[in-house]
Amino acid sequence: MSHTIVTEKCIGVAECVNACPVSCIHKGKGENNMKKDWYWIDFAACIDCSICLQVCPTEGAILDKEEPNLQRKLT
Repeated sequence: MSHTIVTEKCIGVAECVNACPVSCIHKGKGENNMKKDWYWIDFAACIDCSICLQVCPTEGAILDKEEPNLQRKLT
C-alpha cells in the first residue's frame, strides 16, 4: 500500500521529496487552495517506507494509506 499527500493540507515544505529513497514524490502544478506549492506521491512507485510521514512537519498532510480522492496528481 502507498502513502498519500493530502493536497489541500500540503504547505510545500518538501522535506518529503528530499527524504524519499525512491523519488516517488513530485511537485504539482500551480498552488493548492491555501495558495501553497503542493506535492503528490506516485502510488505505483511508493515502497511504503514511511519516511515521508516521519519528516513532514505538517500534521495530517501525509496519510499512511492510499487515498486517491485526497491527492491531486498533476504533472
